[in-house]
Amino acid sequence: MQAEAAVGETIRFDVLTIFPELLDSPLKEGIIRRAQEAGQIGVFCHNIREYALDKHAMTDDRPFGGGEGMVMKPEPLAAAVQAVQEMAPQPGRVILLSPQGRPYSQSVAQELAGQARLLLVCGRYEGVDERFAARYVDEEISIGDYILTGGELAAMVLIDSITRLRPGVLGCADSADYDTFSRGGLKYPQYTRPRLFEGVAAPEVLFSGDHGAVAQWRLIAAVERTLAKRPDLVARMRFSPGELKILQRQGLLARLRESGWKSRPEN
Repeated sequence: MQAEAAVGETIRFDVLTIFPELLDSPLKEGIIRRAQEAGQIGVFCHNIREYALDKHAMTDDRPFGGGEGMVMKPEPLAAAVQAVQEMAPQPGRVILLSPQGRPYSQSVAQELAGQARLLLVCGRYEGVDERFAARYVDEEISIGDYILTGGELAAMVLIDSITRLRPGVLGCADSADYDTFSRGGLKYPQYTRPRLFEGVAAPEVLFSGDHGAVAQWRLIAAVERTLAKRPDLVARMRFSPGELKILQRQGLLARLRESGWKSRPEN
């Protein structure tokens, strides 16, 4: 049984790869580094080659039936997962990074952030032996409809996006709640110093000191930006009853409905 992470507890990532050095630099920078130092996350990279059965440490072979490329062998992968699972008291959810997996999104990141431990298996070449995936993998996840040379970059995407959702990781506790995609659509435009840049001024309402007016401007701007840049996201946007009234007064509710949005206020 996989364990769930309690608020404030460390989440452990175990990355299984044949190129562990690929993750060295991103794991040593910024928020990821600070989260590790603070004990908010733990990241451990494991070389699948160490679990190969032959003296040449082979982790791939030609596909049965012929065809292009190479396929990752099941024995080293299975041995690696079994050994790594035993390195911590609680079992981890085994995720294979694969273009055939469930599309990754902010909601999936939020779901996985509740896990106490994740084993991220980085595929390579033409993929992994199907027998390994069927027996040892809990879920396959894809970060997009394109092909990478391996799953390491995808694993790093999961680590980064999940880490920033853990309590206490970000400097501002509310940051993750107002991110792009956190409520289904895009975030409102952002401005900082200087107040006037190349003849263009930042919106005056942001200097008003009226928090209600600023919040209303940001809501309207976020909706307008989503309609303009990512209308495909409109259908899953969520609003409180008060926000719906504001959008109706601004004539945006009708535009949202024309773009496929259906009433589904937040609880």
